[in-house]
Amino acid sequence: MGRIVAQVHISNYLDPEKKLECAALVDTGASHIVLPLAWRDKLGVLPEKNKVSIALANQQTTEAEICGPVRLQIEGFRAISTEVLFIEMKSENGGYEPLLGYIPLEQSQAAVDMLGHRLVHVKSLDLK
Repeated sequence: MGRIVAQVHISNYLDPEKKLECAALVDTGASHIVLPLAWRDKLGVLPEKNKVSIALANQQTTEAEICGPVRLQIEGFRAISTEVLFIEMKSENGGYEPLLGYIPLEQSQAAVDMLGHRLVHVKSLDLK
């Protein structure tokens, strides 16, 4: 199974000067865009901030901060308004590995092409 990494642009919806760009690992097991807590201040003050319980891939549960609204654009796809999940991440080799989950993928009309190991455009939103 290959890795799909997408370039994402995220900005504070109410203060667009507060923004960041990163490469995020596409993870359809994750629900949201997941960023390291260390980056939270780069987006400035986000008016909606709540603590939530999250289940990790290793079956552990922990707390995270869900914040918004943010403008998120996956390179090559339409921009959306969404929330960001900030969690405590360990830096590996001086960097972090943000995750791009299924909610922003679906909102952006992006789907995973498993054979081509890439994101492809979905022509219509699924309401079934």
